[in-house]
Amino acid sequence: MTLRTILAKTALAAAVAAVTAVGISYTLLRHSAPERARVELIMRDYLTKNPQILVEIANELDKRQSAEETTKQQKTISEHTDKIFRSSTSFVAGNPSGDVSVVEFFDYNCGYCRRALPDVVKLVHSDSNVRLVLKELPIFGEESEAAAKLALASIKQGKYFELHQKLLSGPGKVDKEKALRDANELGLDVDRLEKDADDPSVKAALDESKDLAQKLGLRGTPFYLIGDRILAGLPENLYDELSHYVAEVRQKGCSTKC
Repeated sequence: MTLRTILAKTALAAAVAAVTAVGISYTLLRHSAPERARVELIMRDYLTKNPQILVEIANELDKRQSAEETTKQQKTISEHTDKIFRSSTSFVAGNPSGDVSVVEFFDYNCGYCRRALPDVVKLVHSDSNVRLVLKELPIFGEESEAAAKLALASIKQGKYFELHQKLLSGPGKVDKEKALRDANELGLDVDRLEKDADDPSVKAALDESKDLAQKLGLRGTPFYLIGDRILAGLPENLYDELSHYVAEVRQKGCSTKC
């Protein structure tokens, strides 16, 4: 079933509900059941012959839902600014004292996150005043969670961003074995890494990211917050999009808040 079909059926259901409401009004006005059924039949016939109305209804419903979602996300950003932008559990790449924060929620087994990596790294290297706040959000199962724990554990050995890039740029599924292998190639103490992965601070970091993701209504990864701007998914030119939002936020002066 295509998305358009789903939307059309949703719109039709809404239209039928409206027709039912009309029917109830007729009942309240003491009109007979046959008259109510006739009105419903006329409405259904009209919508069937004019399907563009269903598309218009679906578009309007989608617009309203998107507006409500954005409002909810903006409220969450406002209420949880410190956890989103300044959490001690999140690794910050780029300039820790930069004037604009770019927050990325990601999963090492997310294909879009892998494709996004070069543009994200390019942004950090091209703008010396960007803070890149990385939020581990392992949504693709136990393998992703195991890798995320080891990545977070690598912070104590000062190799997080190197391991982060290696995990996202390498081929194949990312799991515990691959994370340990990549960590070893980067010169990390893997025995210590496994031990540190069980540290309560690692679990706290993952729990915080999952909680924020739920409050923000994330539907997948990657997901970016640039100051108070929101960018979900992978646009055609991520670097340009991120740079544009960074410039907007910098001009607006959001840096004093986030």
